[in-house]
Amino acid sequence: MKIIEPSDINSLINALQKNGYKTLGPSIQEGVIIYDEINSTEDLPIGWTDIQDGGKYRLEKRSDNALFGYVVGPQSWKKFLNPPIQKLWQAKFKNKNLEIIPEEVKDMKFAFIGVRACEISAIQIQDKIFTQGQYINPNYQKRREGIFILAVNCVVTGGTCFCVSMDTGPKASEGFDLSLTEIITNDKHYFLVETGSEKGIQILSEISSRDARENEIEFGNQLIQNAAAKMGRSLNTSNIKELLLKNFEHPEWENVAKRCLSCANCTMVCPTCFCTTVEDTTDLSGEIAERWQKWDSCFTMDFSYIHGGSIRSSTKSRYRQWMTHKLASWYDQFDSSGCVGCGRCITWCPVGIDITAEVQTIRETEHFQPVLKEE
Repeated sequence: MKIIEPSDINSLINALQKNGYKTLGPSIQEGVIIYDEINSTEDLPIGWTDIQDGGKYRLEKRSDNALFGYVVGPQSWKKFLNPPIQKLWQAKFKNKNLEIIPEEVKDMKFAFIGVRACEISAIQIQDKIFTQGQYINPNYQKRREGIFILAVNCVVTGGTCFCVSMDTGPKASEGFDLSLTEIITNDKHYFLVETGSEKGIQILSEISSRDARENEIEFGNQLIQNAAAKMGRSLNTSNIKELLLKNFEHPEWENVAKRCLSCANCTMVCPTCFCTTVEDTTDLSGEIAERWQKWDSCFTMDFSYIHGGSIRSSTKSRYRQWMTHKLASWYDQFDSSGCVGCGRCITWCPVGIDITAEVQTIRETEHFQPVLKEE
């Protein structure tokens, strides 16, 4: 473990840039903390924190100059790895000849600065989806290969956080190149630094640091443990797959549907949701066509549309599909939950629907049978 000062964060950003990385991190825009290009600590949300609850988000000033004294905003790092809109290919038809030109993803080296433990877990889930198994997404894979992850361990928690329940935080245990723990006392402000890769060791060697003392390491660990004990939400995951699948016709699905707007906010802010659609366009001459991939959501009527109509035409069926996939059938596909406990879906739901509360309601009244029974 090493110690660096707040002023050394600028040196860290400079070292990453000198090594060819485009530095991306948190900044404040239009009243929220988003992820965008940053070039110095002046771009960070210094001295700000976020207050979150169901359907509520606001920024407030802190009493100190913490660089990372917030939790998470509406965006996740998937916007850089799997962009909301991207061209897949272009087709040119001229003189009776057809040419297909795949869209090339340029070599990119991104440094993600301020990645939370739950977000690392989300990236690892998307890695499994896009880079493992029989079908590989080459665009995602190429972007992912050039990523440097500078993690930040949470010493504060938000009102909708439940990463402890999902075993994804608040401390980053893997998947990072460097990890920071920000420590602020009455008269001191410094960062504990842990290396997680050879790339991390190299970058850290290029800036000023000193060895951490045992009491400093213990104090940092205590701050993380305190954060773990102050989660804004909790989710009982015991037998959750079986619970949801055998309560397929629980009346709570109808109750939540009466509130749900089918706006798809929860899927857009979720760091693991990966549904997309494709759109084909042509120019006026008819000689050029393009195929574009765009984020989509299982909450839209068209998403499950096939010949004859939509498979999930009701809000009830769409909400049930989303939650049971995220917390139950995801295990069948990817051997893990699709939820990392970041709480974004609760915060950014306009009517404050709470996934943890919905599970608990079903658990407390669980005695219903599924519509489809095994023979």
